[in-house]
Amino acid sequence: MFDAILRPIIDKPLNLLAARAVRLGISANLLTICGGLLAVCAGFALAGGHFDVGLVLVIANRLLDGLDGPVARITGPTDFGGYLDIVADFVFYLAVPLGFGLAAPANLIPALVLACCFGLTGISFLAFAAIAAKRGLETSAHGKKSFFYSTGLAEGTETIVVFILFCLWPAHFPTIALAYAGLCILTVIQRTASAWAAFKP
Repeated sequence: MFDAILRPIIDKPLNLLAARAVRLGISANLLTICGGLLAVCAGFALAGGHFDVGLVLVIANRLLDGLDGPVARITGPTDFGGYLDIVADFVFYLAVPLGFGLAAPANLIPALVLACCFGLTGISFLAFAAIAAKRGLETSAHGKKSFFYSTGLAEGTETIVVFILFCLWPAHFPTIALAYAGLCILTVIQRTASAWAAFKP
């Protein structure tokens, strides 16, 4: 929901950091892989109840995720890089709820519900992107991407905020997780309506 609004604000500092990373010989794929590994580490830290460490790893993961795109645009984007990026994103989206789900018995059901809802939003997102590519549709609302990024109520910015709230107030994980799961379902409904409008015969 807020990704497209924040894009012009965060692009400049990210582009400066990306240019420095390229000068140091750091590739976009390396940043993506390291971000995915940090996501897994965050899941383990959260499962062990180390919520402060988890918070640092969550923020570090998002920083690397924000950098790999600008680096790719400088060095030349690749289809494999686009594939790797979305896989690493969903490692992050699933590792954090899994970590909280394992941290306390009361968290397990809300974590499963949230993970399932993330799966549904991911399916709706990728299905939209695949059909948009088939039809030759393009958008620049989220900057230059490897494939079509459809806008939704629950996007990257909202997810980062929610994951930070999880780490800051872990006792409230069940409530926040179920509320955000509801927003994810609304996003699937919204994206389905958009798909009907864009793809109907």
